Amino acid sequence: MDIIQERPKLVLGLLLSLVIGIGLGIFYGWVINPVEWTGAGPRDLAPADQDRYLNLVADVYSHENNVAKVQDALRGWPEASLRACELAARTADPATADRLRAIAFVNSNQQTCEQIGFDPAAIVAEEEEDSSPVPLLILGLLLVIVVGGILLVLNRRSEVVGRGAVRPGYDDVPTAGPISSGIAGEEDEQVTIPLARFRTSYTHGRDIYDDSFSIENANGDFLGECGVGISESIGSESPKNVTAFEVWLFDKNDIRTVTKVIMSDHAFFDDALKAKLAPKGEPTLARENETIVLETETLIINAEITEMVYGDDELPPQSYFERITIELSAWAKESQLDGGANVENRVDDLMSY
Repeated sequence: MDIIQERPKLVLGLLLSLVIGIGLGIFYGWVINPVEWTGAGPRDLAPADQDRYLNLVADVYSHENNVAKVQDALRGWPEASLRACELAARTADPATADRLRAIAFVNSNQQTCEQIGFDPAAIVAEEEEDSSPVPLLILGLLLVIVVGGILLVLNRRSEVVGRGAVRPGYDDVPTAGPISSGIAGEEDEQVTIPLARFRTSYTHGRDIYDDSFSIENANGDFLGECGVGISESIGSESPKNVTAFEVWLFDKNDIRTVTKVIMSDHAFFDDALKAKLAPKGEPTLARENETIVLETETLIINAEITEMVYGDDELPPQSYFERITIELSAWAKESQLDGGANVENRVDDLMSY
């Protein structure tokens, strides 16, 4: 089940592809381009067509009395004599039955139906075997397995999402403003207003940790997204020993996604590891109660580490996280307020939403 937990989208995509492929194959093979028999003999005909064929052969033999023609017509059909005997037993017309028994006699080297082991029950059993629904049952079982796999993946996905952070309502509005990312000593003119706060927690063993949250204003308009996910791990692959996380902010009004890498003490002071993670985002040393600021064209995120515990294993000290909790506070810059409403009135609107 590890592949389902780690890559549910991939497994779901493979299962859906399998279902679509089977469906298209059945539709193409049965509707668009069904199998066409060429060069088939009388033994390949449907039972009703075989009966008509034997009656025609019997009629020709009754008129021409040509043994060679009968044997040539039934060549390549070992069961022809038995089939003729069975058809004779089912035929109500005595003359027709006699003609059928006659071609069975000449085709089986002058053996009667009784001598060649005629058994109507055996022929009926053979027909039932030919029409066996086993292929359809196998196909149905395959579809049930595939659908069950899809449902399992969706259920796993729901559980994973359910373990993620839950977005609170607008009554949980942060009371503190965002920390300015401007130059120290300068007054930040872009005063922001609170939108919402999200909490996300990671615990060791949650190898597919990747929480994301939609940022909306009080009117429900989409403004962007933010989230936290695993950036780097060390040591074993399962469970992962996470040594760095990515916290990111997407702004629909900005062309870039801002990312910062929260690193363990070991990773931050390891030059090689720090250089490896540098392309992912600005490195930041993880500290409890530390607030990390991400700012885009119209949004600001304050990511506060409210809890942090390092793992204690054979790995270097303070190299991976046993658990960590981060609160993400989303803010919109005042310049983005509708109609230029003042901050105080806007906060009141949010609090009464």
